[in-house]
This record gives sequence, structure tokens and C-alpha cells, in this order.
Amino acid sequence: MSPASGPLETAVKGVPPFAFTPNPSPRTPAERAAELADPAFGVVYSDHMARITWDEGQGWHDHRVVPFANLELSPAASVLHYAGEIFEGLKVYRHADGSLFTFRPYANAARFARSARRMALPELPEADFVASLQALTQADAEWVPSAPETSLYLRPFMLATEPFIGVRPSHRVEYIVIASPVGSYFKGGVAPVSIWVEKETHRAGVGGTGAAKTGGNYAAAMLGQENAYAHGCEQVLFLDSVTSTTIEELGGMNVFVVYKDGSVATPPTSGTILEGVTRSSIIQLLRDRGLKVSETPIKLAELVAGAKDGSVAEVFACGTAAVVTPVKRLAGEGFDVPVADGGAGELTMSVRQELTDIQYGRLPDPHEWTYRLV
Repeated sequence: MSPASGPLETAVKGVPPFAFTPNPSPRTPAERAAELADPAFGVVYSDHMARITWDEGQGWHDHRVVPFANLELSPAASVLHYAGEIFEGLKVYRHADGSLFTFRPYANAARFARSARRMALPELPEADFVASLQALTQADAEWVPSAPETSLYLRPFMLATEPFIGVRPSHRVEYIVIASPVGSYFKGGVAPVSIWVEKETHRAGVGGTGAAKTGGNYAAAMLGQENAYAHGCEQVLFLDSVTSTTIEELGGMNVFVVYKDGSVATPPTSGTILEGVTRSSIIQLLRDRGLKVSETPIKLAELVAGAKDGSVAEVFACGTAAVVTPVKRLAGEGFDVPVADGGAGELTMSVRQELTDIQYGRLPDPHEWTYRLV
């Protein structure tokens, strides 16, 4: 049962309680159980959403949790014309004792603020960001599944809603958090994927919005993703936009290369690559093991040659949604090579297990990354 109507207090200092309006027509326990039984990624949504409004002159105000519902926007809303929008992605994990935790929310909050700054949107205070996650999780705690590999995916986002089509930053903005119970990002669970290396299009350019988590970057990646599907691959890997010779990131994930000597490399976040929270966590976990991890440019030609001669032992991608995904094949114009003998590499799967064990409370959390919501 959701809490009764009234304010939702959070444990975050300095943030006012969230006014709570219960959904008048929530899913029944039986309906919710059916939707939690085998949750696909991003298809079903919980009964409520959190909202905070920003107006020029007034700032952030009206913290609330309300029924999940369609948004009402003017056809002249700035976001529809100039793409003033950013978002984040986090998960809520149910631990064995029933408590609900998320993972490194302040890192997401800081990145959300950086994205807002780049997109000329108002920066939401980190405390308000984290409090919104806690308030929504309190309201929809029963939507957090408990089966293996499941979680409640949280999608905080901000959009420019002022009905004005002049070219300037919006004077009105809405911040919203919605929640979706999810299973594995890839249907059927963790399995090695084939990667198409895209040379015709680029995700981001120098001085652009590549480091911001904004919808436009993902829109720019869609054609490359279509090209990947056309070549029998599940995911696309983009190259730098200046020389098209160094790898950057997938459409929605960072990438790592594991060498036969045990060292690991990942492209540096130089402004065209999203600074992934999962990426930074994996770097720390690998360094905790004593492994050498370099954040350095990786030439496509050297990666392909290494996959052919065996000096590249594993390749994997990572992100909040998919966690860690092994790569079994790299394909592109003039090459098609297997990686890790077409399977999942040992290091890839062990770091995935370690990370998810920390997130679900099965291992100690030495870096204090997990954050209790309920």
C-alpha cells in the first residue's frame, strides 16, 4: 500500500517535504504482481511521479509526488522546438532484508547539474535531486521487484516548458522523476553482443554536448544504431568526429578494453564522452584489485589488430541500464573479428558480479556507494 495522503518527509537536510497526492486508481496488488513477474525494460511504470517546478525569479518550488499521468504542454513549449532537456538513470535495489537502496545518487546529481549547465537549464541542487528519489521510492516502494537481476529503474529528467519560441533559455522548467520496474536490459539476460563500428555518423563533436546526458545525443546515435542492426549487430560504437580513428562510446554505454597482460583501458572523458557513473565505479573496482587501468585514447586499428592477434583479451560495455555487457564481436567497414573467442570474458563477468553484489547488498560496500532510500 502507498502511504496516505500527506507530506513525504525525506532524510535529506534542507529539502522541504514533498506534498503527496495518492493515485486515485492505483494498480491492484494482483495487477502489480503480474507486471513485476517478468518486467521488460522501460515498458511499465509505477503509480506516481515526483515533480519540482522552476520559474525565473522564484527558483525551485512546489516539491510534490503526484499520480503518474500524461503531461500537458503548449505546442509552443521550448523543449519541443529547441530540445531543452536532460535526464539521468538510476536503479533502486531490494536487499535481502527488504530495505531499498540506490547507488551513488550524488554522483548522478552532480552530473545532472553539469548537464543542466551545458544545456542552459537551471541547476537542481543535489539535495533536491536525491530527496526526489527518496520521496518517489517511499510512495511506490511496493513497485521494487525482488527477483534476481530486477530493480526499479528511476528516470529523473528536466524539460523546458515555457510556451515561447524565441531563441533563448526557457523561463519555466519542470523536473520530474518516473519509475519503471525492470529486469535485464537485454531480453534473455546477460549475453555477449556484437558491435558495429560506425564511420558514417558521429554521436558528438568537440565543443558539443557529448558530455551532457541530453536526449539530442541519443537522437544523434539512432541512425548509427539502425546501421548496426542492418549489419547483424546489437549495438553501435562511435568514433571521434575529427579523425574517425579513435573509439569513443556506444550509443548509451561506455566501453572498456582488457589486454592479455591484464591491463585495462577506456577512452578518456574529454568532453565528447559521457562520464558514466558505472564507468567510474568499474575503474575503482579494478584498481582495488591492483590492475592497471588507463584512461587513454584507443585507436580503432590497434583494437582490431589486437582482437586478431589475441593481445586484446576482452571488450565490454557498461552503463546503469545494462550494468556490464560483454562484447563478442567487432565489425565495421573492412573487418569482422571475434573477441574473447566469441564468449564472455572472465574479468568482464567477475567485475559485473562484484558490482551487482555491492548494489544488491551481497558484498560489503567499501566505498560507501550505496544509499538507503527506504
